[in-house]
Amino acid sequence: MKETPLHGEHVRMGAKMVEFAGFHMPLYYTSIIEEHMAVRKAVGIFDVSHMGDVIVEGPDATDFISHMLPSDGYLTSDYQCRYSAFLNPQGRMKDDTIFTRLSEERYFLVPNAAKTGEIVEWLRANDEDFSVNVIDVSEGYACIAVQGPLAEKVVSAVVDGDITSMEFMHARLVALRGIEIPRNPLGGDKIFLSRTGYTGEDGFELVVPAKMATTLWRELLKEGEEYGIKPCGLGARDTLRMEKGFLLSGQDFNEDRTPLEAGISWIIDWDHEFIGKEPLLKQREEKNYDRFRGFIVEGKAIPRHGTPVYSGDERVGVITSGTKSPTLGVPIGLGYVRRKFSKVGMKVEVEIRGKRYPAEVRKPRLVT
Repeated sequence: MKETPLHGEHVRMGAKMVEFAGFHMPLYYTSIIEEHMAVRKAVGIFDVSHMGDVIVEGPDATDFISHMLPSDGYLTSDYQCRYSAFLNPQGRMKDDTIFTRLSEERYFLVPNAAKTGEIVEWLRANDEDFSVNVIDVSEGYACIAVQGPLAEKVVSAVVDGDITSMEFMHARLVALRGIEIPRNPLGGDKIFLSRTGYTGEDGFELVVPAKMATTLWRELLKEGEEYGIKPCGLGARDTLRMEKGFLLSGQDFNEDRTPLEAGISWIIDWDHEFIGKEPLLKQREEKNYDRFRGFIVEGKAIPRHGTPVYSGDERVGVITSGTKSPTLGVPIGLGYVRRKFSKVGMKVEVEIRGKRYPAEVRKPRLVT
């Protein structure tokens, strides 16, 4: 089992550790609910170093990225971060990702932990017509996410320079106050800082050389004390993203859904050629596909991955993620239903352990 550069810190702090995507990761430190609410109301800090780190560089980098993703690199500005997905030739999603254009000839991509090796192979299998180099630098980096309405105050305390003007889904290279940064392929003598996250709150992600991760982690916790910062594990990360309707690769899709079905058609720039485009054009025209939706479930039973959705005696969909929402205090789910049952407000039922429970169809973002 792999360990992140911050593994020793999690053990030292008494985190409940579990296996996730091949890594030994913290599930929680105190409780999932406490950590969840800290992010919603104040600020939390996460180790997300299990995620991949890939650099694509070369004269044809923008052409290559635009070929590999439905998002057009030519419509992306320098240091803009964009959410997108790798598609197979049938238009189905292999993985989702955030990519950042560093320049016309250099991009930084973050695939999911369990998919990093597969995505690196996929990129290299399709680069023969392009003058690019695909570099997997995952082993050399850690990533720390600071999330919540007070995240800016915490990060400002450690970053050298004003970050208050940073826009959401943008990045920059920054120095740190009083912390030496080893030279590294991604940032030179600086670190990569993006205003991004997976919680639905304001937040930042700091991608740093692995050897300095512990120093930065401790400094962020120290500076965040006055703001009520809480170290958070995978449990809160999952409940936070579910409330906001964010997809989880390998669970809400696993090379079996297209961006149209998954409700992220907005990632597609249709006026360029990319892998999987033709099937998506056909699907868009026919409009006969399942739709990704949220569900509010009555009662106390919690839907889980694979929970069937019914309308009367007819099975009309499936839950792919479920939990009890710490914010709403009720069971919630994410999943797919047939198009004619996808209207917000429709009444359906979910079957949990052989018993039916009433549920209401909602937009995926269940907490605004």
